[in-house]
Amino acid sequence: MRQYYKIALFVVVLIGLQVAVTVTDSVYYLTQLTMAGYYTMAVLGLALLMGYAGQISLGHAGFFAIGGYTSAVLTTFNLLPYSDSILFRLLDILHLLQRREDLYGELIVNVHPFIAMVFAIVISAVIAYVIGIPVLKLKGHYLAMATLGFGIIVYRVVLGTPVFGEADGISDVPPFLFFSNFGISGDMDLRIQNYYIAWALVVLILFILMNLLDSRVGRALRAIHGAEDASKSVGVDTADYKLKTFVLSAVIASMAGVCLTHFNGGIGPSEASVMKSIRYVAIVAAGGMASLWGTMFMSTFLNFMSLRGYFGSYDDAVFGGILILIMLFAPEGILNLSYRRLFNRLFSATEDG
Repeated sequence: MRQYYKIALFVVVLIGLQVAVTVTDSVYYLTQLTMAGYYTMAVLGLALLMGYAGQISLGHAGFFAIGGYTSAVLTTFNLLPYSDSILFRLLDILHLLQRREDLYGELIVNVHPFIAMVFAIVISAVIAYVIGIPVLKLKGHYLAMATLGFGIIVYRVVLGTPVFGEADGISDVPPFLFFSNFGISGDMDLRIQNYYIAWALVVLILFILMNLLDSRVGRALRAIHGAEDASKSVGVDTADYKLKTFVLSAVIASMAGVCLTHFNGGIGPSEASVMKSIRYVAIVAAGGMASLWGTMFMSTFLNFMSLRGYFGSYDDAVFGGILILIMLFAPEGILNLSYRRLFNRLFSATEDG
């Protein structure tokens, strides 16, 4: 029950934040806050994997990109030349196609974004399952290197494949409309609407993960993180739990990638870069690997600062520096920082120097 009060309080904070920026005529901040919300979705999935299943992933941006690129390809590919096919007619009867005009005013017919999202999630889940079976048998830096390799593969594929737009990425991605004019889009007049959609999804993911961690599954994950061999000896299927958690975190990242792609109206290869994955890891470490709330707040703050350009050309360096400092002085997360312990660490470091 206490967790529900926290969520209710968080919702009040979100509403208060939107009211504050509107009253102060600073609605333009909502664009970056909305994008930060979608990145936070992906980071929350990684927090579950790292903080509770004890599995580090340096290729999480790969799943984010798989979701975004899958939806972008499916919703920009013109199906009009195939209008005589049975599949086209079937999709049209089921209202799974959408008609719109491209940048040049030509009529094009695409798959509805909802269907594209389903495809993206399924593809991400299958890939995570297939690579998770062998990869999750590894531990420590071996696991980190394996997931890093996966991230590099995804990055090079989207960067060098024409269907994915190569270095230019994919643009002219249509809005993800649920009905009428309500949905995910980059329309500047709908900033408030998009803000609430993004953070409603974050709250939903947070709610699901919190309930998962309070269940038998959550207790099993904590046991695996604390002592995997001991958990296995008392009957916990550690391999199964780790694999399912890996797949779930990949699905969440993929869904976030789909949403951000439709919000931005496009996606580029930078979303699949290794540095993007390192950012996610840095945020989880900064918030506390076993703290969903800490991860969420740090993700919102750091992503907002980055998207607003406050770090300038040193953006990547800042995230790298944060990761180093957190590992040195606050390995349990900045929100769990003990100032006495920090002082002792600094003092001992000075003595050693």
